[in-house]
Amino acid sequence: MKKLLLFISLVVNALVLSGQVDNKIAFGSIDSLNSTILGEQRKVWVYVPDSGPAGLYSKQRYPVVYLLDGDAHFFSVAGMIQQLSAVNGNMICPEMIVVAIPNTDRTRDLTPTHIDADPPFMDSAFSKTSGGGEQFLAFIEKELMPHIDSLYPTQPYKMLIGHSFGGLTVMNAFANHNKLFNAYICIDPSMWWDHQKLLAATKNKLAENKYTRTSLFLGIANTMDDGMNIKSIRKDTSGSSKHIRSILTLRDYFEANKNNGLKFSSKYYSNDTHSSVPLITTYDGLRFIFDFYALNLGPADFTDSTDRLAKKLGLHFANVSLRMGYTIAPPENEVNSFAYNALGEKQFTKAESLFKLNVVNYPKSANVYDSYGDYFLATGDPANAIIQFRKALSINDNPYTKTKLEQLLNK
Repeated sequence: MKKLLLFISLVVNALVLSGQVDNKIAFGSIDSLNSTILGEQRKVWVYVPDSGPAGLYSKQRYPVVYLLDGDAHFFSVAGMIQQLSAVNGNMICPEMIVVAIPNTDRTRDLTPTHIDADPPFMDSAFSKTSGGGEQFLAFIEKELMPHIDSLYPTQPYKMLIGHSFGGLTVMNAFANHNKLFNAYICIDPSMWWDHQKLLAATKNKLAENKYTRTSLFLGIANTMDDGMNIKSIRKDTSGSSKHIRSILTLRDYFEANKNNGLKFSSKYYSNDTHSSVPLITTYDGLRFIFDFYALNLGPADFTDSTDRLAKKLGLHFANVSLRMGYTIAPPENEVNSFAYNALGEKQFTKAESLFKLNVVNYPKSANVYDSYGDYFLATGDPANAIIQFRKALSINDNPYTKTKLEQLLNK
């Protein structure tokens, strides 16, 4: 119950913090594109992080999460990412764009092969349109991704999250299109599909391929009948246990191929069903995939008056950049906040090192020069303050900066 309340709190906080328009909470937007590959118009729900007051900070670019069964999981996943990327400056995971893909024909899009029936889970009426998984992944790669990259501030890092049939699609992408995504969260996947053909193919791919800088987290729900456990279910042959047995076999394959470079972890959730497991798996998956991302600050980081914090930030984000495959600078707004806090405490060496860090990382931002000018004002150096305010105004004609400059010039 405590975990459930925590997750509800995360989502509610995210919704409240996202703002209100006409007494309605605004969180994300609905986009659409015409798919030639699928032969239909497809909607996507898109969440883009709020980068702060317009024009104040440099425009940021973000990794992208592609979320299957998007209409079912959009609010929980986007809210969770928003919260985890800004926990009192601790930044558990990066801010990310969430692209949620609602279904039109779920069985068609999220199954890799066609079957007529596969008892006890599916009959012929339900499976008649099955097997469009390759076309669906082609839509994501060739139409949806270019569309998102052209309209939104994206970075090259991409993650795929899917549950059940969506988890089956995650494994299809991982096994057969392993350059398409950098990270995967696979939630209780339907690996029993089509006599476990994809399961067998995945076993071969894990042995053949290398997965450097690729991460996958596998969540397994408790779908066993009463009286069964993880050990005894292995010997069961009934149709009702085929789902969990296929996932446990998948986990065995991952564990048997630990030298292929993949960053892998899995967890069995004994207290969660197939329906309840997506939320907690996504949370644990994000924590696992980005276990290198958190900026752990202690009391000494705030009391120390040297340039220690600036150096720590630089080294930390150099490591983050290495792990994610592209350059990531310490967030301008966070560094700005740390610098002003140091300035208020009269830790001038520390403040200057932080303001200068932002100047180096964000040379096109008016804010970094305006803030650096405030440092020179506070330290009794009006000549250098004037230089910085003029640089700021050359980028953005901000009336607040202009007032400060005029007051200095009039003196």
